[in-house]
Amino acid sequence: GDVSAPGRPRNFLDDPFAVRSNREMAAGEFLITYDPTPASWMYSWDSDMAEDAPLAVSAGIVYRHQPTTVDAAPYVAKDGRTIFIHTGGTPARDVWESHARIVSKLNPNFGLIANLYAGEGESIGSNERLIDRYGGDLRIIMNQVKLTSMVKVNDWGPYDYHRDFNLTYPLQIMADLSTAVGRQNWFDFPQTRLGIRFTWRSLDQYSNRYFPDASLDYDDLDLDLSGYPNGDEWEIRTYLIFSIKSWN
Repeated sequence: GDVSAPGRPRNFLDDPFAVRSNREMAAGEFLITYDPTPASWMYSWDSDMAEDAPLAVSAGIVYRHQPTTVDAAPYVAKDGRTIFIHTGGTPARDVWESHARIVSKLNPNFGLIANLYAGEGESIGSNERLIDRYGGDLRIIMNQVKLTSMVKVNDWGPYDYHRDFNLTYPLQIMADLSTAVGRQNWFDFPQTRLGIRFTWRSLDQYSNRYFPDASLDYDDLDLDLSGYPNGDEWEIRTYLIFSIKSWN
């Protein structure tokens, strides 16, 4: 990526071979699981629904040794059709990530599932900034009421392009409370529900839509936004979902 034309980083669209997911790597994982009801296997695809333990926990850590860089990745432009290529890939470096999953089904009418994570993260594109990210999500069901919540610290936003361009937010919070006709589902299956959702996030120099000073020229690629206070944005959404089923 640092040579003059016609030299350039390889990519999947223009070259017969490019290194992306087949990146040279030596990795190790340590995983420990506590599951007192092995008949409902915790690693089954439908474990969210099938797991019936009063408390089941799976926790682990992954360490990746990456001695080489990667080639350039493609990305889709705002029009949803045009494909561009990043100017390069992330550099050679080692990264780690820890994760945990906690399931508690105290009785058929109450349960909770939590997923936690912490570690280092790299962008998909050419931005070389390494982030330290933390967070988790929690789902609680009590009879016909369901609470879904999420907290992310120094992490990417909800869409693919946030990781493509390494767009992060200092703090992201979401809470969704709903009631359903019939029993709530652990998976987001279609069902008749009435709910309210609150989303809030703070913004800094690494976030899109961050404009701390209206007098600045945001077209300047070398513009330094460090030192300004964090911004914020929020949304409250109410929703009513109808699910109509038919039987033959």
